[in-house]
Amino acid sequence: MRVPSQYDDIRRYYDEEVNPALAEILAQTQISKILATILGGDNAEYFLRTLAPINSIDDFQREVISVLMTAIEHKTCTDVKLYGTEYIDRSKGHLFISNHRDIVLDSGFLNVHLFYKGFKTTQIAIGNNLLVYPWIEHAVRINKSFVVRRNGSIKEQLLISKKLSEYIRIVLSEQKESVWLAQREGRAKDSNDITQLSVIKMLNMSGRRSFVENMRELNITPVSINYEYDPCDFLKAKEFQQKRDDANYKKSPGDDIKSMQTGLMGRKGRVSLVISEPLNINETWNELPRNEQAEALSKVLDTCIHRNYLLFENNYIAADLLSGGTDFSGHYSASQVATFVRYIENQLLKIDLPNRDEMFLRRKMYEMYANPAINQSKLL
Repeated sequence: MRVPSQYDDIRRYYDEEVNPALAEILAQTQISKILATILGGDNAEYFLRTLAPINSIDDFQREVISVLMTAIEHKTCTDVKLYGTEYIDRSKGHLFISNHRDIVLDSGFLNVHLFYKGFKTTQIAIGNNLLVYPWIEHAVRINKSFVVRRNGSIKEQLLISKKLSEYIRIVLSEQKESVWLAQREGRAKDSNDITQLSVIKMLNMSGRRSFVENMRELNITPVSINYEYDPCDFLKAKEFQQKRDDANYKKSPGDDIKSMQTGLMGRKGRVSLVISEPLNINETWNELPRNEQAEALSKVLDTCIHRNYLLFENNYIAADLLSGGTDFSGHYSASQVATFVRYIENQLLKIDLPNRDEMFLRRKMYEMYANPAINQSKLL
């Protein structure tokens, strides 16, 4: 089933669009360099020769994306695990809403591990601010991504949000496909994962019934993502200082490209993705004022995400280093503390600021690793 043509500028590509899009992608000189980084030179050359006959989304995900994701996983991770697939109903679309750590890999790991386990992959929401070259837009849209447009006046943004909301509802309710959506616009750079109310309000815009019925239709299914090591931690800390020192600081498109490259190929250690049971939407929320309805849902979503983090030693260590206490000391050893501290100090050396505030930057990096443990501990 196809979506109406008014969504053509944001929708994922169809099968007949795959081959022309691939031809455009392969015409880019940087593609062979990117593939060589992931696969190695000789493997990349062979891999490039196998791409021409690909004519469908399924073939592209099976022959290209799964191969690249497997290579990234083997190079940069010690283990990636997906839990909770027993909560997936194959007859329905699920709106997987997760915390957001990595621009590419949050949805990438979810989809490739759904694929490994025999489930259909999801459509993926991606901001147009990341589509800095036309070939990147082609690449993501043949990988079942749809575009979240983030520029325009307030009036234009309302229309854009409504259109996005309608598209997501059509995919879930009519096409019975699943969707991945981050709980907020952009990554939570301090790992304090709180759902943005505007995301919930956007989802409600396309509903024609009560708030409760509108949300139930979406089959919202929380996903908790945690990385043992975040390769972009030093870049996130750097941005915190830049924003502190300059109220007008804005990232450049080049910053997003660097974050994508670093996230893809940097060391991640263990990675966990935990799917929760679909949310139970409370009937009494209909009685709340409109603003409080979105708030009530976001709090339940946050609780599910926080409760289901699979935490690593680094999270507990950082929480104790931040507080100066020993509340979590039963979860790690002295040697693991030394390893983590050494890792943080090495990451700090990568921050190329002329006025580097090491105390501030170190604290910010500790917060990134500590906040999942702190948020989960509040629920115990």
